[in-house]
Amino acid sequence: MSLNIIAELSRLYGADPRFVLAGGGNTSYKDGTNLYIKPSGTALADMTENDFVKMDRKKIREIFSMVPPVDASEREAFVKKVMENAVCHDSSGRPSVEAPVHEAMNLTFVVHLHPALVNGMTCGIYGKKRCMELFPESLWIDYVDPGYSLAVCVQKEIAGFAEARNCQPEIIFIQNHGVFVGSDNLDGIKRHYLNIMEKLEAVYKGSKVSIVLEPGNKNVETVLALSPKLRGWLSCDNSRMMIKSSEPFNVTDGPLTPDHIVYAKSFSLVNDSPDHVSIARFAEKNGYRPLVVSVPGKAVFYAAKSLKDAKTVELLVRDAALVQQLAHAFGGPNYLPEKSYRFIEDWEVESYRKKVSSGGGAGRLFGKVAVVTGAAQGFGLGIAEALAREGATVAIADINLAGAQKAADGISAKFGKDRAFAAEVNIAKEESVSAMVSKIVEICGGIDLFVANAGVLKAGPVKTFARKDWDFVTEINYTGYFICVKCVSQVMSAQNAEGGEWTDIVQINSKSGLEGSSRNAAYAGSKFGTIGLTQSFALELMDDKIKVNSICPGNYFEGPLWSDPKNGLFVQYLNSGKVPGAKNIADVKKFYEDKVPMKRGCSPEDVAKAIIYCVEQKYETGQAIPVAGGQVMLN
Repeated sequence: MSLNIIAELSRLYGADPRFVLAGGGNTSYKDGTNLYIKPSGTALADMTENDFVKMDRKKIREIFSMVPPVDASEREAFVKKVMENAVCHDSSGRPSVEAPVHEAMNLTFVVHLHPALVNGMTCGIYGKKRCMELFPESLWIDYVDPGYSLAVCVQKEIAGFAEARNCQPEIIFIQNHGVFVGSDNLDGIKRHYLNIMEKLEAVYKGSKVSIVLEPGNKNVETVLALSPKLRGWLSCDNSRMMIKSSEPFNVTDGPLTPDHIVYAKSFSLVNDSPDHVSIARFAEKNGYRPLVVSVPGKAVFYAAKSLKDAKTVELLVRDAALVQQLAHAFGGPNYLPEKSYRFIEDWEVESYRKKVSSGGGAGRLFGKVAVVTGAAQGFGLGIAEALAREGATVAIADINLAGAQKAADGISAKFGKDRAFAAEVNIAKEESVSAMVSKIVEICGGIDLFVANAGVLKAGPVKTFARKDWDFVTEINYTGYFICVKCVSQVMSAQNAEGGEWTDIVQINSKSGLEGSSRNAAYAGSKFGTIGLTQSFALELMDDKIKVNSICPGNYFEGPLWSDPKNGLFVQYLNSGKVPGAKNIADVKKFYEDKVPMKRGCSPEDVAKAIIYCVEQKYETGQAIPVAGGQVMLN
């Protein structure tokens, strides 16, 4: 029952952005023998009673009597080992690094959070003085490094507090860190946090300090010009970073809390015209490339290896900016000194937490931004899922925005948060394609792989084929491909000019682009024509480090293009008499399956493998690659 209570508290505060960002904070429950604590890398909002790490309290308390190594890194490794040994044999997971602090508070439930309203005070120059006035029943602890140092300090300060007041502190404010709240019941935790937030809100209101960050207007031209370049300038491990952008605001002038440092580093690059030179100078001074680049009055950029992590950087940078703003109600911001912020930057424990929470990197396409047109359903959706499975962040581009959003939500649910997002586009309209590309650049910074999959088909005999149907097929399949390459290649060229790997445009063609198709001239002609475009684009874009290839799949019989009961090809071919003697759809399907030596249609997974081949093959461009089960073979 008690684990249900702490799980409920975890979800309550974890789902409220006023209290928790990026899953931060930790919670615990104690009985006479064991401490149950949130594991590292698990979001509070998702906690259940089965997720807590069960630890032996007696073994945890050994920390307070041990003599650890003097060297900081050796000391933290030593403490980590002690904590691992304290995990009970019938439990698993890496316990929160702050487990000893939870143990030091001799209360049943403990909830440690970092609300911006609280850190406006804990990060304020006069925070300690005002805290004692506002919360005289609380314990204030001056900043100490997290981990062993904090645990020992808290244990000592609690002992002194108890001796002086004959009671345990239920509220502990840690300078530049946050607050620990403990109680023997759920109502006590809620009451304390409500009281804290209400009193602090009153202080900010009385000081006329806004509790909301108010950014300016984003300069889209700056974003479109700078984001693709930043992907190269801020590259890590020879791979481009995701670059998310937002409206401008005043980023912090220095480090304020450990969480801000862990996710966004200690300092941002603030520059009116950032370039590779200013980034190199920043890296030389700080020992790392910036994860945050602010162009005052125009935009803020956030760099990470995945879109999910870039969004987390943004959350923490906004939070830090709000804390800096709030700190003016307490005498102004009190930034961490170099010794303290360097400790956090090099702290292996926090590096582990960040790695676990982000899910790490996996898949042959991890870190790449892939765009698939016509991906709301059918073949395109199957391709998008396969690319996401290989680690790509996928833009689901489709004229059906609701369908694209549903597809993106499904992919993210299956392969990880923010693995896919929707982008509305009509590939026959240049302004629509340009808007789609702009949106993707604002979200991810650029494009690594563009899959031109969207297409249409109208079948019928040439003697009676309507001109409007001919124009419709040509406009989408042929002209639409040209428009897409025109817009996408501009972004790819800009990002490739700053270094890194080549980028890829892969057009999903058809076996009908390799051989004629009776009563299907509009479609086959458009596909023949686009292979000519692929070859021409490949030659032209070579100097921009862009490879261009076509994949020529066989028939995907299970997809809506063929199987839709109203407009599918089976229905069209049956009605047009293209299959002699066919009396129903089943006859038409068998007729086409029998044409394939492998006796089956092509699947999205078959095509995805060919797409990945195009990406990984560094010495091939301008090709039309059949994936047709042997039905079409090149001479």
